[in-house]
Amino acid sequence: MSDDRLIVALDVPNALEGLALAQKLGDAVSFYKIGLGMLTGGGLALANELKDEMGKKIFLDMKLFDIGQTVENAVRGLAQFNLDFLTVHGDPHVVRAAQEGKGDKDLKILAVTILTSLDRADLDASCYKDGDVQSLVLERAAKAMEAGADGVIASPQEAALIRALPEAEGKLIVTPGVRPVGAALGDQKRIATPAQAIADGADHIVVGRPVWTAADPRQAAQNILAELASPQATMPNG
Repeated sequence: MSDDRLIVALDVPNALEGLALAQKLGDAVSFYKIGLGMLTGGGLALANELKDEMGKKIFLDMKLFDIGQTVENAVRGLAQFNLDFLTVHGDPHVVRAAQEGKGDKDLKILAVTILTSLDRADLDASCYKDGDVQSLVLERAAKAMEAGADGVIASPQEAALIRALPEAEGKLIVTPGVRPVGAALGDQKRIATPAQAIADGADHIVVGRPVWTAADPRQAAQNILAELASPQATMPNG
């Protein structure tokens, strides 16, 4: 089985294209992310097929946010599919509700701190409180983990700082915004290479476009996996 530190984002239009990509990648990739954009294109059906028929791990990236009872109900429904990771916004009331909803299922609730596509100007436009992005990410991460999150989603640039938090002991850090050397940035603003993200404390990296837009997606994934296996991806205290 492939190194599950690499999570490939199936950010393609529908389940048929997602399944075709997974078949191209074969045993090179064992962990997939299915996001909100795929939900109306058969995303849950694809998640079930990848999980039950192909033995893959599934990260359902829904970024749930609502009143507590609604979040609890939604997570209870999703937990029946025996998925591996689920994202919610990192507000403590949302995290607590999600943990209630998952019950005894082995579903990791991951809290979103601040989206990796946002910078301080975006936060100003959204009326976030003052402070640099990293400080706000750290504060949100700590509060989410205190509320019971199994881990957080954060940019590679904040991974080392989050890993150093007392609240982060035993928690997962999953980093989107990862781009192999030479890859286009796309809509990401706070990025790092795969090796750097792992070295800085991430447990898993999420890579989408650099894999599925490649002429040879399987080879692109294997190149990333080779980087993850390199000495450059070793955590300083690992």
